[in-house]
Amino acid sequence: MTSAALDTLITWVRTESPTHDAAGVNLMMDLVVAQMADAPVAVERIPGEQGLGDALVLRAGPQRDEPAILVMSHLDTVHPLGTIERDLPLKVDGDRLYGPGIYDMKGGAYFALEAFKDVARRGSAARPVVFIVTPDEEIGSPMTRPVIEDVGRRSAYALVTEPARDGGRIVTSRKGVGRFDVHVEGRPAHAGSRHKDGRNAIYEAARQILAVEALTDYGRGITTTVGMVSGGTAVNTVPQHCRFPVDLRVETVADGEAMTKALLGLKPSHPDFRVTVTGGMNRPPYERSEGTSRLFDHARALAAEIGFDLVTCDKVGGGSDGNFTAALGIPTLDGLGIDGDGAHTLQEYGLISSIAPRQKLMTRLLETLR
Repeated sequence: MTSAALDTLITWVRTESPTHDAAGVNLMMDLVVAQMADAPVAVERIPGEQGLGDALVLRAGPQRDEPAILVMSHLDTVHPLGTIERDLPLKVDGDRLYGPGIYDMKGGAYFALEAFKDVARRGSAARPVVFIVTPDEEIGSPMTRPVIEDVGRRSAYALVTEPARDGGRIVTSRKGVGRFDVHVEGRPAHAGSRHKDGRNAIYEAARQILAVEALTDYGRGITTTVGMVSGGTAVNTVPQHCRFPVDLRVETVADGEAMTKALLGLKPSHPDFRVTVTGGMNRPPYERSEGTSRLFDHARALAAEIGFDLVTCDKVGGGSDGNFTAALGIPTLDGLGIDGDGAHTLQEYGLISSIAPRQKLMTRLLETLR
């Protein structure tokens, strides 16, 4: 990686872009537009909705009416503004570049866009190429999912620049992700003088949480997690309301349907309580198809020519925009981004040495996927 390219990537990391900071995300989109300015790339900028930043749809390659190669990257991060100044300062330590979002996934987005631009300049793409840059992947892509699925239906392949896993392994399958919100309503009362008249919503929520967590089945790859709880108004008041979200992960469509039915069907333990559940599957399972297996074999052969061994990993628990394209039956290769570790933590880093070979792989994929 050249020093100029590294300086540019450092600028990307310094430009903090948490999902709900539309201004920061749009600064990142501005950098991408500038990056494409001197290349034969058609740029479509989709204005943000729901308080989110803009999205970009970039098009290049032969102007033929045939299914495209779809590349997907996101430029939103999970780290709040100020993380780079306080908790995760940008630094280079040997081969490691530390900073918020470098691994997930600005490093992968940057080099994939460079590969896309180079192929566009040389006119060497095997097919039309569409590159979607999204502002909302970290919250489930509520704004861009329709765009991804629309372009995906007209694509032959999908390549996703989420970070590599476990020492550089590629991703060929992911669990599906569900998101649910549970609202428990009881009856308020004074905790001292009228305690027996109250119906404690937090107490009932605790019962419901036990039922939710009991749905976890490691043998089937099903996990249910309650990671946040909110309720009550004062320490001396029997609480009327309690709310908690549920994270669901499943390996198959059938299990997603079954778990959705179970969660939406939660019942109160006593008629004096009311339990309301909303939500559903946020990302469908990304199951490895024959087409994806052939795509991986092709990528592995290209990597061998470049000089490194491309290895796949077991089914990944986290979702990505690749879940959407895989569910449409499109051969999808994920984890094509930078190698490193610490996604969503304050020890996040990317390996600088992984960038050049992975950029070459992306270039060769765009040039050979026929």
